[in-house]
Amino acid sequence: MKTIIKSLTLILTAVCSVAQAQNARFTTTGTIEYQKSSNTHAIIPRMFTKSNEAFYRPAFEQLKAKEPQFRTLKSTMVFGDNKTLYTPIAPEGRPPSLGLPIMEQFNTVYTDFTASKAITQKEVYGDMLLLTDSTRQINWKITDETRDILGYTCRRANAIIMDSIYVVAFYAEKIPVSGGPESFNGLPGMILQVALPHENISWLATKVTEASVPTATLVPPKKGKATTSKDFRVLLDKLLKGQGDVTILQLYYKAYLL
Repeated sequence: MKTIIKSLTLILTAVCSVAQAQNARFTTTGTIEYQKSSNTHAIIPRMFTKSNEAFYRPAFEQLKAKEPQFRTLKSTMVFGDNKTLYTPIAPEGRPPSLGLPIMEQFNTVYTDFTASKAITQKEVYGDMLLLTDSTRQINWKITDETRDILGYTCRRANAIIMDSIYVVAFYAEKIPVSGGPESFNGLPGMILQVALPHENISWLATKVTEASVPTATLVPPKKGKATTSKDFRVLLDKLLKGQGDVTILQLYYKAYLL
């Protein structure tokens, strides 16, 4: 009798597990609101060199006294049909960034994961460019660590991009779209949080809205001069030539190539 009861219990448990899996909700279309956070107190001092510190340091101290430590900017991403469109939201007023583009937002990113194609509208020094490329390839290492973000259980993944930038991301498997803010992608679920710890920058989803997205909404940006990633790097070299110390140039390259 005990054996029969035990067997029935196991069967019922299995049936319930299957039912729960079948009834699990997956979000495949909707809108995500993100907030980008930049630690100005950690980022701005990287601009200081022996030749410019006398000029920049007083301005930085004034900034610390008047402005919040963390500069925040907002963006939205619509997703559906295995496509995403990430769009920055222009802030009301422009908090001081002391000329560091890594604390700005200037990319509108359309990604078609089925076609492995990405189109990025990028504003650089007043010029609007359209970069067409394959989706970014990131060699993620998925871990066992999880955290709750907006009610979604998110798993952690780590990676190195651009040879030296350490990335930490948390993705939600219940949003089975391989996207994320900016051009971060390639995980088995939507990235709801991504941080560049050594760059003191992060993106965090603040709201997820499950809703049907009209096909007309998920289209790539059209405005801008068409270019390739290779040509953009050549252009960037020309634009930044003679702009300053090597340390400062590295900060600019990181910002524009992210």
